[in-house]
Amino acid sequence: MESAEIKQKKRSRGIYLLPNLFTTAALFAGFYAILAAVNGKFELASVAIFVAMLMDGLDGRVARMTKTQSAFGAEYDSLSDMVSFALAPALVIYIWALSGLGKLGWLAAFIYTASGALRLARFNTQLGIADKKFFQGLPSPSAAAIMAGGVWLGVDYGIEGDTLGWPAAILTTLTGLLMVSNFRYHSFKEIDFQGKVPFIVLVVVVVVLAIVQTHPPTVLFVLFLVYAVSGPVLTLLQLRKHREQRTTAEKSGE
Repeated sequence: MESAEIKQKKRSRGIYLLPNLFTTAALFAGFYAILAAVNGKFELASVAIFVAMLMDGLDGRVARMTKTQSAFGAEYDSLSDMVSFALAPALVIYIWALSGLGKLGWLAAFIYTASGALRLARFNTQLGIADKKFFQGLPSPSAAAIMAGGVWLGVDYGIEGDTLGWPAAILTTLTGLLMVSNFRYHSFKEIDFQGKVPFIVLVVVVVVLAIVQTHPPTVLFVLFLVYAVSGPVLTLLQLRKHREQRTTAEKSGE
């Protein structure tokens, strides 16, 4: 009996390999993005951030599908996100476009990094109470996609980053502030990847992939930029709806 209990304790001290492999891959991609930017390979740096996004999206879903969620995995995922979606994008866009602005450049990059850290901390503290259908504030992977997509788009069109210093600083700052805002964003977590879906859903996925393939940097940048704007629009529409309902209730009460 004692040996069985000892074996159970030893087993509980281990970690699940499969989901943490994806998390490690996301962390490596973020780390590689920083190295690539330092060496002036901005296109590779941008692509690496998108790879980190893909790996980050897979680790949680794999953990849920295989029932291998753990407190260790959640903490490791947050640390990986901090590197890949808060620090790496800020450094990539700083080296590419913001360094020429001096203190204002690194201030914009720091605001983005700090906002990413605060966004992750707030998300972790609200795991048990937040509405799973919505995110509070722009998710850090989506914010990183805007930064990486912008750099990738500029490099693809042969634009020197120094010429876009001010627009890049404004975009970096606003994207960072959106992460710590109270705007609501659809999480798309209600999508069931294990259940059956109508055939048209597969057709839509194929069409979306075909559109992305036409020019990945443009499509991805615009796609995530639209998602970033959807938060304020969705929140304002909901506030307007609540206001109209309250007005209607007050009139009916009279």
